Amino acid sequence: MNIRVNSAIEELIQTLRSEQSNDGSWRYCFESGPMTDAYTIILLRSLENDQEEWLIQQLVKRLLHKQEKNGAWKLYHDEQEGNLSATVEAYFALLYSGYVERQSENMKQAKAFIIKQGGLTNTSNFTKIILALTGQIPWPKHLQLPIELILLPRTSPINFYDLVGYTRVHFAAMLISSNLNFKLKTSRTPDLSDMVLERFPNDTEFDSEEARFIVSTVKDEIKKLLELPKRLRDSALKKAEKFIIERIEPNGLLFSYVSSTIYMVFAFLALGYSKNHRLIRNAINGIKNQVCLTTTFLHIENSPSTIWDTALITHALLNSGVSESDEMIKQSSQYLLLRQHLIYGDWAFNNPNTIPGGWGFSDINTFIPDIDDTTASLRALKQTVSEHPQYRSSWNRGLDWVLSMQNNDGGWAAFEKNTDKKLLKYFPFDAAGRSVIDPSTTDLTGRTLEYLGNEANLLLPHPQLEKGSQWLQRNQEDDGSWYGRWGICYIYGTWAAITGMKAIGMDSNHFSIKKGVDWLLSIQNKDGGWGESCYSDIRNKYVPLHASTPSQTAWALDALIAAYDKPTEAIHNGIAYLLENIYQNHWTINYPTGAGLPGGFYIHYHSYKYIWPLLTLSNYRNKYEYLS
Repeated sequence: MNIRVNSAIEELIQTLRSEQSNDGSWRYCFESGPMTDAYTIILLRSLENDQEEWLIQQLVKRLLHKQEKNGAWKLYHDEQEGNLSATVEAYFALLYSGYVERQSENMKQAKAFIIKQGGLTNTSNFTKIILALTGQIPWPKHLQLPIELILLPRTSPINFYDLVGYTRVHFAAMLISSNLNFKLKTSRTPDLSDMVLERFPNDTEFDSEEARFIVSTVKDEIKKLLELPKRLRDSALKKAEKFIIERIEPNGLLFSYVSSTIYMVFAFLALGYSKNHRLIRNAINGIKNQVCLTTTFLHIENSPSTIWDTALITHALLNSGVSESDEMIKQSSQYLLLRQHLIYGDWAFNNPNTIPGGWGFSDINTFIPDIDDTTASLRALKQTVSEHPQYRSSWNRGLDWVLSMQNNDGGWAAFEKNTDKKLLKYFPFDAAGRSVIDPSTTDLTGRTLEYLGNEANLLLPHPQLEKGSQWLQRNQEDDGSWYGRWGICYIYGTWAAITGMKAIGMDSNHFSIKKGVDWLLSIQNKDGGWGESCYSDIRNKYVPLHASTPSQTAWALDALIAAYDKPTEAIHNGIAYLLENIYQNHWTINYPTGAGLPGGFYIHYHSYKYIWPLLTLSNYRNKYEYLS
């Protein structure tokens, strides 16, 4: 076994060495479903931009390749029948492209699927927004919240800054267009009215008492403002416009996301900008620069994962025995050091007394750091900092930023501190509890504790570690698992929790850890691996994939390795699965194990088939080598 483990580690190292970019980073595709490709086609056609014909053709090819035999599009392999919103978006984009005929057999099948699933009325809010922007449906009432919301002071019971930053930028752009009742049709815009099967319930959109309370509270607070209604509306529109412009990254994208950038372009048009305005041209160039090659087809990444991938790969390589003085590591470390954030961003609203020092997800981020990418970058830089004291200040700034971002409840969130107002779980938007606010999560809390224990050398009874471990124990599921927000899903969360608690010095016999380990053992597949369906993210309970994936197997194994002093049969079986399947070409290798929006956005990280097996195999060898 050890010979095979050593061989696999060496092979992974050489693969990563050969795929490093000249600037020291690793640039793997951040692949999602049809949304970004479809929205890009729709935007370019809406702008009547004929200069991007080649790009549209390439995106059409990927959309057609992804269509299922029944005419639908899926977000993940085991999604039953298909995904209505993804199918509507792809269908609309293909028609708008002009390269696919409405009467072709595949399009007739797609239309039949859409009608069978209830038509445009049943789509997600994100899909409804793009449909409303292009005049396919009226603006739903719940997407026409008064834009004066942006003027409310932070002392109001509900205000704009209660939303997490990535939601704020989408909402600011959307509210401009919806409040101006903006729609853009061209001579080429397809007509989807035959797929509106029932009247959009504009008068009864708020289907819960809590949602009605939120909207009425916002309106009551707006009435307290002293300006006249017309001046108030104008002030809100100007503030929203300014808010957006201040958050455009140097490459032209809004907050580094393609989705928010597309909404931004429509918002600018609603405000009267010309289609050839400098900000719109820059946005289009930014979107074009998000093109990645999946394997055969071009795809628009919603936000490239370059920092995330580079940090994780660097740490995994160092953990596997590659020296800090290796040229590959020196280059990646320099790349990361140059991308530490040194300016304030929205994270400072609730954390104003800490200087910047984090890292973002994408290399285009300059002011949107997050906890996961910061701890990943700090892990990757530990050995460089140890050998080169001149970088100690960068390390300390990052560590201080991470510690300062702990929520009052003891956990860590992704982007912002204490942005977790419980009432907003009822905000009238899809999966509001996980998309509108930024609460503490198991994966962020566990991985932060793992960094603080293993890399920053902090151990219990440190007060912040105590609070973090107590948060994890309070939020463990009855079956012993933990839910992970940014990965799929309960395996991801359980791995993060166990490795985090072990890193800060908790004993493997601790009730919480033992219960988590028992749960992982109970769901191991017969082939030795682990696999979880994206349905877990939607149903809020563990749903088996009935197949194993490399990344989920590596997560589960890593947790077991952290918990056991000696390798067990379950660990040996899991290692055997990894060794057999690292380079297999099978749908499970491409299964999305990254989570974005529950039920609406999942990610296949092309890097994950290398990162997590390498990290886990190395941890296995490092811990148990003396036993061989």
